[in-house]
Amino acid sequence: MSKEDNIDNMLDPLFIQESGEVYRNPTQVQMSQIVLPCHANHCGELSVGQLLKWMDSTACLSAERHSGVSCVTASVDDINFEHTIEVGKVVNITAKVNRAFTSSMEVGILVMCEDLYTSHQWKVCRAFATFVARRTEAGKVQLKQVIPHTQMEQMEYSLAAERRRMRLIHAEIITDLLSCSTAQLGECQTQEYKDAVPAERTRVESVELVLPPHANHQVSTFGGQIMAWMENVATIAASRLCNAHPTLRTIDMFHFRGPSHIGDRLVLKAIVNNSFKHSMEVGVCAEAYKGGEPLRHINSAFMTFEVLDGERKACTLPRIRPEPIDGKRRYKEAIARKKIRLDRKYIVSCKHTEVPVSVPWDPSNQMYLSYNNVSALKLMDTRNNWVLTSEKNKVRLYTLEENHMLFFKVVMCVSVPAEQTFHLLSDLRRRKEWDRHYEECEVINQADEDDTLYRITAPSVRKGGKGQDFILLASRRKPCGPRDPYLIALRSVTLPTHPPTEECTRGEVLCAGFTIWEESPSDTKITYYNQATPGVIPYISTDIAGLSSSFYSSFAACSQFLEANKDNVVTLPKSSL
Repeated sequence: MSKEDNIDNMLDPLFIQESGEVYRNPTQVQMSQIVLPCHANHCGELSVGQLLKWMDSTACLSAERHSGVSCVTASVDDINFEHTIEVGKVVNITAKVNRAFTSSMEVGILVMCEDLYTSHQWKVCRAFATFVARRTEAGKVQLKQVIPHTQMEQMEYSLAAERRRMRLIHAEIITDLLSCSTAQLGECQTQEYKDAVPAERTRVESVELVLPPHANHQVSTFGGQIMAWMENVATIAASRLCNAHPTLRTIDMFHFRGPSHIGDRLVLKAIVNNSFKHSMEVGVCAEAYKGGEPLRHINSAFMTFEVLDGERKACTLPRIRPEPIDGKRRYKEAIARKKIRLDRKYIVSCKHTEVPVSVPWDPSNQMYLSYNNVSALKLMDTRNNWVLTSEKNKVRLYTLEENHMLFFKVVMCVSVPAEQTFHLLSDLRRRKEWDRHYEECEVINQADEDDTLYRITAPSVRKGGKGQDFILLASRRKPCGPRDPYLIALRSVTLPTHPPTEECTRGEVLCAGFTIWEESPSDTKITYYNQATPGVIPYISTDIAGLSSSFYSSFAACSQFLEANKDNVVTLPKSSL
């Protein structure tokens, strides 16, 4: 069992309150279930549909514990199942509210598997669900805010705002990515494979009558039940392609578009959209009707399956022959979604130690790179074991060594409004006005309002040496709530249009940026963070060693720059392309 699978790495350490009692999150709900044969599939493993029911129940109880009113499932983020669960094992599900917004809240769900004979536990999956508080007789509910107490809670609270941002733009981002990808795919025809299986052979349609046992305590169809039915028809469709029993690996976001109720007929449809060497994508949707009413779209999702051999290795799958017109569209879109899934898994799910410093940037992975960029800065901001290295005139330099990596931060306060500070520091072209390490700064691409690509050149720290250049993605964020700062996150990316040159050594930035907190309408606290990489260390090593205080000179100049421009109108940079 790997270190990452150990339960100790997944949970908060004990937090002792002033009263001496061990802190327990008031929204936390735990469910433990032993996997019985009635919960299992043909392989003697827990059915994913049953697991989804348990996850949805636990998360709903947590949401209702926080809100004090009935709640409904609005969506469940992408889920990656790392392990299957055998009969006889225990499933431990923990859910707690990470953050509440106006009437919706994010609930984090952690699923662990426990072996009763060895006491070992390992992670099966982690998910994030959004629940909406139902209206009461008094009207729309205004949820109380979550107050994080531990470092882990603070981290999830902060990241919840970024995940919410991704959810709100999910549909349009996916549409843009698919249109971009399918335009490229449209140049080539879908290949004709010998012995390919017609997609029509995998089509499944099933009807379920919603009965009282399928309803929740609000007399609506239980969201977990709908997800379980969807997983069932998707599994049948996948089985028809491979003539074997498939294993579900990932589910793209479930998004509930409307409720269904007792007495509804739920029509569930699934078909294999495309098959790759070792995996296949199944599209599945749920629609409801009652009597002669038209169908109402309830939910849809895309599920990725594998077929495992006796050694638990993925088997090679038959190719699919798509239907004309609509089938070819789904076929091409599945290729695009596969790329999106790989980007998401590679950029978002991996630990920073497993991802190269510079990741290729293109429009199809912009959303995930931006998320990763901002999340890395937020994670650094939640660390609480910084050591004060030096201080001069209220400009403080802190360092932190962890897992053979060096982090540093600089903290200072300025008498400039936070929003103006944010706008001034957001445009990296102006940083050379106060930072001697920024020799030149060129805007490569203004990707959107929040993300800009820059090429920055820095002088050599050694006499006669070559300077360095950096290709940086700058991601800006305004506060999502009163407990959030303004953020400017920076990280290196690679661009085929800007390869390394002989004139400069290509440097890399893994994570850097500013958090900007409003202390009062006219006073702002600025914190600059940097995760030191070989390209950055030469510029700050003397400060960290205590041999100089050039950091103070730079940030004193930054303070003067902000003060001198606090009344200036700031405009966003325009693309040079």
